[in-house]
Amino acid sequence: MRFAQTPLAGLWVIELDLLGDERGWFARTFDAEEFEARGLNPAVVQCNASFNARRDTLRGLHYQAEPHGESKLVRCVRGALFDVAVDLRSDSATFCGWHGVELSAENGHALYVPAGLAHGFQTLSDDCEVLYQMGHRYVPEAARGVRWDDPAFEIEWPRAHRSRIVSERDASYPDFTT
Repeated sequence: MRFAQTPLAGLWVIELDLLGDERGWFARTFDAEEFEARGLNPAVVQCNASFNARRDTLRGLHYQAEPHGESKLVRCVRGALFDVAVDLRSDSATFCGWHGVELSAENGHALYVPAGLAHGFQTLSDDCEVLYQMGHRYVPEAARGVRWDDPAFEIEWPRAHRSRIVSERDASYPDFTT
């Protein structure tokens, strides 16, 4: 695995080192010691998956309030998506900053999102499947979100090829206030 730091503190892109031969390839996708060495939460307490039938499906931006903040390791295993994290840590030098990266089955990259960042994505293909390794269990009463198009963040989402598919909940979050 290769770890590439992003402009947001604690947000990392993890690239696979493929070991290949005539059968195909093998890669390590997670190593607790490698995560700990970089100060990342190595706990995996829950694994989730989402399937998105249509391109331009947008999920997020979601997070959990403290003390239930959750880290995530996100990987796209079928299709492609534009993955985004927004820094909601008020004491961070990159507060309200965002970073986006393409994750796909083809590139094999994953995004490590630390607690305190909101996370979401827009699918770039039909039949997109996403796996999440979570550092904290889901706590419904701690679930929060910020709107994907909130002017406080000015996220540059990929242009939708057709109407974006956004849940009513995700579209109705109020404007973010600092």
